[in-house]
Amino acid sequence: MADSSQYLTVGALTGYLKAKFDRDPYLAKVYLTGEISNLGNRKGRHLYFSLKDPDGKSVIRATMFSYASRLKFEPKEGMKVLAIGRVQVYEPSGSYSIILDQMTPDGIGDLFLALNQLKEKLSQEGLFAQEKKALPLLPKKIAVITSPTGAVVEDVAKTVERRLPDAQVILLPAVVQGEGAVPSLLKQLNRIDNLDFDTVIIGRGGGSIEDLWAFNDEALVRKVAALKTPVIASVGHETDNTLVDLVADRRAATPTAAAELATPVTRQNILDRLFELKTRLVVAGRQTVAQRQQVLDQIINRPIMQQPDRLYAAYQQEVDQLASRLGRGFSRQLEQKQYRFQQAQNSLVKEQQQLLRPYQEALALASTKLDLVSPLKILSAGYTIVKGPRNQVIKQKADLQVGDQVHLTFADGEVPAQITGE
Repeated sequence: MADSSQYLTVGALTGYLKAKFDRDPYLAKVYLTGEISNLGNRKGRHLYFSLKDPDGKSVIRATMFSYASRLKFEPKEGMKVLAIGRVQVYEPSGSYSIILDQMTPDGIGDLFLALNQLKEKLSQEGLFAQEKKALPLLPKKIAVITSPTGAVVEDVAKTVERRLPDAQVILLPAVVQGEGAVPSLLKQLNRIDNLDFDTVIIGRGGGSIEDLWAFNDEALVRKVAALKTPVIASVGHETDNTLVDLVADRRAATPTAAAELATPVTRQNILDRLFELKTRLVVAGRQTVAQRQQVLDQIINRPIMQQPDRLYAAYQQEVDQLASRLGRGFSRQLEQKQYRFQQAQNSLVKEQQQLLRPYQEALALASTKLDLVSPLKILSAGYTIVKGPRNQVIKQKADLQVGDQVHLTFADGEVPAQITGE
């Protein structure tokens, strides 16, 4: 009879094989290439499928946990991939499989290498660490650089219309994949700073790494970083990351999210803020009026305001006293001036009399002398002055002829006369 101790249970054999697999360093990290098969429905967080050789002769089960955060592409049935993982034995079923850590589509390894090299170069230059520009709170013009046939611009326009209707969304159409994508995108980016835009959104829908490759172009990345206008990048899905996303001022997972970032303040926010400010202004105004009214009441109730004449009574009395003093002082000064003036006048009269006395005496003497030789004095003695026809004084008879009209001047007047004979 055979010795049963030499026989292993299935579990023991499976456990032994699992231990061998776990300890084998060549199976801890396996680089595998193959085609995806048995992909099935991807509703859960983990991805279960098979990898097979192109001829279909060899197949291995594959598992990737939390695949959505690991994959940058959408796996499809029959797609050829490059996978990195560890081989393990699943004891309950005695099967082996590969647990994947990384997986990329086959044929783009060079692209990833070039992307990583460029990313490292730009990172060392500090391009990704430069200060991000602030987005305007109330943009008036928003540029959208994307394909005119995609849903990006429509989603952005609808979101902006809902959030901030006064903002204008302007499409700058561009090719977003393929050989002509980079020149087309650069052409539109070169226009941005000269067109007075407040914000620019650049992006496209999701796709494979080849579809999004234009947004990893060095010239395009540098242009986005150099723009003075704030840039929001919305390239691909949330799990897609390009170099443009790293240099943009903001990164949005979807066009709708990009539009929301571009309009941080909505019309409703403005209305709510205005209402809040209005309410605060009204309350503050009422409080100010109440405070001023209280102060005014206190002032009105002061004794001096109840009897305002008390405020100036003392001053009025002082004014009366000063006016009286001023009047008395002025009267005294006037009396003094008048007394001095009278004295000066009397002195002037005396001096005038003294000065005029010699002249008055001389004048009296001259008048007396003149009176002695005055014609009137002679006429009063009985003499007469005869004036001829030409009003000349007749001194001798020869100056007259019979018939001349003459005037005889007496002491008390004149009379006409006529010469009638010799």
